[in-house]
Amino acid sequence: MRKYFCNSDAISALVVTALVILLAFVPTGFPTNQYPDSVRAAALVLDTNDSTMYSTGIIRQGAQICTLQVLNGPYKGQIIEGTNRFIGKMEMDKVFVQGDKALVVLDTYQGKIQFANIIDHYRINLELILFGAFVLLLIGYAGWTGVKALLSFVLTILMIWKVLIPTLLKGWNPIIVSMGVVVLLTLVIIVLVGGYNRKSLVAIIGSLAGTFLTCFLAIIFGAQFKVHGAIMPFSESLLYAGYDYLNLTDIFIAAIFIASSGALMDLAMDISAAMYEIIQNNPYITTKEAIKSGLNIGRAVIGTMTTTLLLAYSGGYIALMMVFMAQGTPTINIFNLKYVSAEILHTIVGSFGLVTVAPFTTIVAGFVFTQPSFVNQLKQQFIPPQHQPVITKASLQKEI
Repeated sequence: MRKYFCNSDAISALVVTALVILLAFVPTGFPTNQYPDSVRAAALVLDTNDSTMYSTGIIRQGAQICTLQVLNGPYKGQIIEGTNRFIGKMEMDKVFVQGDKALVVLDTYQGKIQFANIIDHYRINLELILFGAFVLLLIGYAGWTGVKALLSFVLTILMIWKVLIPTLLKGWNPIIVSMGVVVLLTLVIIVLVGGYNRKSLVAIIGSLAGTFLTCFLAIIFGAQFKVHGAIMPFSESLLYAGYDYLNLTDIFIAAIFIASSGALMDLAMDISAAMYEIIQNNPYITTKEAIKSGLNIGRAVIGTMTTTLLLAYSGGYIALMMVFMAQGTPTINIFNLKYVSAEILHTIVGSFGLVTVAPFTTIVAGFVFTQPSFVNQLKQQFIPPQHQPVITKASLQKEI
C-alpha cells in the first residue's frame, strides 16, 4: 500500500511538472512585444543631467537625461543617452542617480541604437535572488513536500497568467472562468501535496464547498452593495485601451472568491489532516467523537484565519485610512465609500467562507474517516499504547 502511494505521489508530481512545462510554452494570444525592432537590456547609470527637471511642490516634472552603459544583450558595452520623463505622479515617476541600474528599451535601426527609453530601475536580479532564497528555504525545510509545494506555486502563477487573464481579456464569463480555474487548482494542488487518499478527498470537498458558498455570497451581496468593478486599480485603463466590452463588476466579484480560495484550501487541508491523525492514532473513536474533536480544532484555527484575511485585505489601504483620519472624515462616510465597502465585502464574504468550511470539512471527515472499511484497515495496523513494546537499553543492544 505504501509503495502504491509513493508511486502515485511521484506520478502526480510528474503530471503537474508536464502541465507546468506545457503552460509555460502555451501562447496567451496577446502580443508580448509590440515593437519587434526594440531590444530590452539592463544599463548602468553613469551620469545624470537634472537641468530640465523641476519640482512643483512635492511633484517632479520635466525630464532627466541619463548617460547609460548597456550591460547585456547585443549592444553590451555601448554608451548611450536615455530620457527619463516625469508625468507628475509619484507612484509612477522614478529618479535615477549615478550607479543605479535601469531597464531600458533600445529602439534600433539597421543595427544601430536610435533611442533609449528608460522603463524603471532594474530589479530582475534581486527578484531572482529573493525567489531562489525562497526555493532553497522551502525545499531545505520541507524536502519532497517542499518540491511539491513549489510545483503548485508555479502552476498557480501560470494558470493565472496563461489561462485566467487571457480568457478574461477575451470577454469570457469572469465568474464561470474563475471558478473553473479555482476548482482545477484546488484539485491539483491538494492531490499533489496530500496524495491520492481520503485525506485529500475530504480537503477537496470542504474547500470547494467553501469556495462555492463564497462565490454565491459575492454575487448576491455584490449586487446589493452596488459597487462597480472600476474600483479595482487600473481597471478603467482597460476600458480606454479598447476593452470596453469587459464586465468589470463580474471580474471584481470573481476576484473575491479567487482571493479567499487559498485560505479555504489551507483551512480544509489543516482540518482534514488533523482529523486523519486523530483517527489513525485511535481507530476505535466514534463518528460523533471524531466530529467533536474536529470542531474544536476548527474553532481554534478560525480565530486566527479570519484575522489573517482582514490584515491581508486592509494592508493595501493603509494610506487611504490615514487620509480619512488626517481629514477627519466621519466614520459613517468612510463605511459608505466604494473603496471601503468593497474591502468590507471582500473581508466578510471571505471570512464567511472560512467559518463555514471548517464545520463542513469536519463533518465530511468524520463520516469518511470512520467508514468501517477504512477503520478496519487502521485497526489492523494499530497497537494500543499499553501493548506497545517498551524500548530499553538492553533491548536495543539485543537488536544490534
